[in-house]
Amino acid sequence: MDRAVGRREVTLRDVAVAAQVSKATAARALGDYGAVRAEVRERVCRAAAKLGYRPNAVARMMSTGRSNTIGMVVGDIQNPFFAQATRGASDAADAAGYELILSNSDEAPALEAKAIGVQLDKRVDGLLIAPASSRNGDALSAVVAAGRPFVLFDRTVPQLDVDAVIADNRRGARVLTRLLTDAGHRRIAFLSTLEHPGGYRRGDVLSLSSVADRVAGFEQAMRDAGAERGAVVRLGAPREDIEPVAVELLTGGAGVTAVVASDSLIALGVYRACRDLELRIPDDVSLVAFDDAYWTGLVEPGITVMAQPMHAIGAEAAGILLRRIGGAPDGPQVRVLEQELIARGSVAAPAARLEPS
Repeated sequence: MDRAVGRREVTLRDVAVAAQVSKATAARALGDYGAVRAEVRERVCRAAAKLGYRPNAVARMMSTGRSNTIGMVVGDIQNPFFAQATRGASDAADAAGYELILSNSDEAPALEAKAIGVQLDKRVDGLLIAPASSRNGDALSAVVAAGRPFVLFDRTVPQLDVDAVIADNRRGARVLTRLLTDAGHRRIAFLSTLEHPGGYRRGDVLSLSSVADRVAGFEQAMRDAGAERGAVVRLGAPREDIEPVAVELLTGGAGVTAVVASDSLIALGVYRACRDLELRIPDDVSLVAFDDAYWTGLVEPGITVMAQPMHAIGAEAAGILLRRIGGAPDGPQVRVLEQELIARGSVAAPAARLEPS
C-alpha cells in the first residue's frame, strides 16, 4: 500500500490523486459509467489495484441507482435441487457483473416474508423467489410495493401474472408413473414432504404448484392404466424422518408395490426403509424419483429418475431478471423446461408376495 495512505482506509480521493484525475473521473472509471478515455480508465484501475481500493457499495448505488446485486430466496438450501438452481443463477449473475445474495425460507411463508424484507433492505436490484406457497402471494406484495422486478422459479403463484421458470412436472410424473404401470404395478404411492393438514383427498388444491403438478401427472397415469383405486398420495412426510412413513407404506394395508418419490431426499429415505425391511429393489419394490442426485447412480441397482434442468432453471430465471433490471419491456413470461428420464434398474414387475391373492 502507498506509504502516504498508511493504515487508514483507502478512499476514492486517494485513487484520484494517485491517478492524477478528478474524483468524479475516478468514480466514473471505477463504476464503468459515463465517458472516460480508455487510457485514463486503465490508469485509474492500476492506481486502485496498487492502493488496494475497495469501492463503497452504498456510494456506488447512490451514484448509479443500482447495487449490482440480486437476491435469491430458496425453499430448502439442503435440497440438491436448490443447490444446483442457485449455482445456475450465480453463474448467470456473475457473468453479468452481479453478486447473488442467498436466503432460505425453510418452505415457511412467514420466514419467506422475513427473507424478502432483508433482501429489500439490502437494496438488491431484483429477486429470484421459489415461493413457499402457491396459494398465498402476500409475501411478494412487498417486492411489488418496492418497485423491484422479480422472477419466480420452480413454482408459480397462479393469481400473479409474473415471470416464472419451471419444469414440466406434470409430464415428468406421468412418465415415471407409466413406467411402473407398464411393468404391472397397480398399487403405487406418491410420496412428498409437502404439508397438507387432514390428509390428501383427490381434487384437493395443494399449496405448491410443483407438487400439485406432480400429483396431477401421477393420478392421470394411474387413471390411464385403470388403476385409479390403487393410487396412494401421501403428503406431509417429515423431511428429517422419511423412513417410518416409507415403512408404513410398504408394510401397511395399502399393499404398495412401487413408490414415486417427489425428490431425491425422499427417495433416499425409501431406499433406506427397503434396506431395513430387507426388501430388494426392484425385485420386491420398485422405486422412481425426481432429481438425478449423485447417489442415485452409485447404488446397485441405480435408481430410475426424472432429471430436472436444475442449473438451467436458475440460470434462465436469472437471465430474465437481469433483462427486467435492464428495462426489458416485454410482458411476463412463464418458461417451462423439459425434464429428462434416466432409466436405470429400479423398476420391475411387482413381486408376487406383495400382490393381492
